[in-house]
Amino acid sequence: MSKFISLINNVLSVFYPDLCVSCQQVLQQNEKHLCLDCMLHLPETNYHLDHSNPLTLLFAGRVPVKETASLLFFRKGTHTQHILHSLKYRGNKEIGAFLGEYYGRKLAESPLYQDIDLIIPIPLHPKKLKKRGYNQSEWIAKGLSAGMNVPYNTSLLVRTAFTDTQTKKGRYSRWENVKSVFAVTDHDTLRGKHILICDDVLTTGATMEAAISKLTENGDVTVSVVTLACAG
Repeated sequence: MSKFISLINNVLSVFYPDLCVSCQQVLQQNEKHLCLDCMLHLPETNYHLDHSNPLTLLFAGRVPVKETASLLFFRKGTHTQHILHSLKYRGNKEIGAFLGEYYGRKLAESPLYQDIDLIIPIPLHPKKLKKRGYNQSEWIAKGLSAGMNVPYNTSLLVRTAFTDTQTKKGRYSRWENVKSVFAVTDHDTLRGKHILICDDVLTTGATMEAAISKLTENGDVTVSVVTLACAG
């Protein structure tokens, strides 16, 4: 039976080959989601190795954050934009898990992320989740969990209000749009833990700031932030 399934898959791959998410070239047998050339040329930040990287300024004096890092720099027309669009708008949730695990392995080797207890993705409102069919941040959390060998949870932080898209808003407008949309369902479970909250991209940090303020409002919770990409 397994040989038959393998044969069918081989036939299908001839007519419907897997393509690199970034460059759209046909993937080789040992490649997954991204070709080797694109993987080698990913614009990685290495911020997970630098406690004082530029992203820490986004939250300084606003909410308490221990560490902040992103895997990739985001610029229009680059590998990162193709990857994020595929993840967020083209239904390719697997690329989120793939890069999440890739980054998770790097975080697991960094001295800055050795005491993470739990990974929490930025939640979507149920209305938006139903429309999109999945939460891209949850798939990133799944990958991070596998790479770091740390559990993730999707029920402790929830989105209680539906908001407009943040894409064309400034920092203040983004904050006004999201400042009261999150809720924590069980503060006792979070108490004393170091939470790693994750999302797909970090721009002004308004959404993260709103989520972090809820996670830490009862004290005794440490929060660090990672995303797949950041402006750069």
